[in-house]
Amino acid sequence: MLHRKISTIILGVTALAGCSNFEEINTNPDKTDKVSSSMLATTLILNVTRSTIATTKGFMQPYMLGKYVTWGENQENFQYNRFGRASFERLTILRNVEPMVEAAVDDAQRDSYRALGHFIRAWQFYYASMQVGDVPYTEAIKGESEGLVQPKYDDQKTVFLGILRELDSANALFARGANFDGDPIYNGKTDNWRRLVNGFELQVLMQLYRKTGDADLKVIDRFRDIVTNRPLLRNYNDNFALAYNNTQGQNYPWSDVPAGSGNSFVKSNYTMLTATLIEPLKALGDRRLFYFAKPSPVQLGAGKLASDWAAYPGAEPSDPFPVLQDKRVSKDYADLNNRYVQLVNAEPVSVFSYWEQQFILAEASLRGWIAGAPAQEYFAAGIGEAMRFTAAYTPDVADYNHGMKIDNAYILGYIAAHPLVGTMEQQLQQIIQQKYIAGFLQGSNYNAWYENRRTGYPVFKLNSASNLNTPSTAFPLRWLYPSNELSYNNSHLDEAIKRQYPEGDNTNGMMWILK
Repeated sequence: MLHRKISTIILGVTALAGCSNFEEINTNPDKTDKVSSSMLATTLILNVTRSTIATTKGFMQPYMLGKYVTWGENQENFQYNRFGRASFERLTILRNVEPMVEAAVDDAQRDSYRALGHFIRAWQFYYASMQVGDVPYTEAIKGESEGLVQPKYDDQKTVFLGILRELDSANALFARGANFDGDPIYNGKTDNWRRLVNGFELQVLMQLYRKTGDADLKVIDRFRDIVTNRPLLRNYNDNFALAYNNTQGQNYPWSDVPAGSGNSFVKSNYTMLTATLIEPLKALGDRRLFYFAKPSPVQLGAGKLASDWAAYPGAEPSDPFPVLQDKRVSKDYADLNNRYVQLVNAEPVSVFSYWEQQFILAEASLRGWIAGAPAQEYFAAGIGEAMRFTAAYTPDVADYNHGMKIDNAYILGYIAAHPLVGTMEQQLQQIIQQKYIAGFLQGSNYNAWYENRRTGYPVFKLNSASNLNTPSTAFPLRWLYPSNELSYNNSHLDEAIKRQYPEGDNTNGMMWILK
């Protein structure tokens, strides 16, 4: 739709100028006038990776909401639980799916591009629905093809059923498709894409754990079938992750090196790591603390070593902003490790990872959905690979690990010292806690907040004196619907709000997957 509007404007201006040979004088004989499948595939894949991850302050927003970091520039809405309106902008990119499939040169390529289209659609509708609840699905993205510009809203169950069907289709199509061009993540290898599709489908199914009795969803049967019969991610090299390099504009999002982005936020020291992240690391004796953080200069000045656990005080993210400002001025806090600032390729940033998959499998085993391997086995694999990833991408220099190196012997000892124990609820808390730690500066889709909303873990402190949600005595549960839907699709939106939220479109409404 957008390119048609632009064309209309340009043609209108040309007519007013009296030019009759617009196409002739604006055609480059050395360039194709057709868009290829590979070009559209690149656009779609980068839209769900690079565009999601963002840079500098935008990169930190999900981690403010997930209580990993605080921000000292101004009182940030996400840090204090204020939600505004969501956006359906992520859905507009789906207009490229059909042209991508249609431009394929043969059937095998077409199968792969169709599979990619199903995956991207499932991904985008999933995250749109996770924010607000019911969304347009069956009638969405039909403005150009069918002139349907005011799509109805489908209930969340219908949306999730559609997402699951699309992921099933993606798996089957990738299984018979050929490797394809235009993929900056897996170099077009369909085996990698199948594994991602299936791992992500496990995540979707876990969000439906309250719906295991639903005869249409068949949550446990679907989950068990994927684990038994389909390929899954094998290690961190299979992560759906964006890697960085020293080309300007392609550096790690928090990098501030001479060839980098000129990250002014780093120089301003706006970030402080939180007690929500740091205290569990200390309690577990988890050396990732020394890879994630750098010590307080105040504590070093008082005689502590960079290898001392006590040299890393965390900030309480629910403290009122003036209190955090005082802490920041005092300089007595742990900040981001220098490697995130000084390296152009500090680490690939995943939007879905092997360790997430393993923690999902651990939870499924704990719930009795799958047999064959105990929850502990999946739990240990998730921890181990998350640690190996951090160690592999951190140069072995004192400033980056502070003399507390993570090696294989340490990893095995850590896993042995921290097995899943206790009641089912206590073990679930352990699984989600480890998922949270592994998600530091990874998984840039508000995943930590969604896990807290779903399970209550990790526990986020509620401070009614600083909480910006209304009422201040509760955490929000959802974003508000997009403002442009109020203007251009109001009748369908109003119907969806009344169907879901009797109190209206507010941040406290409980969507279907949470009931």
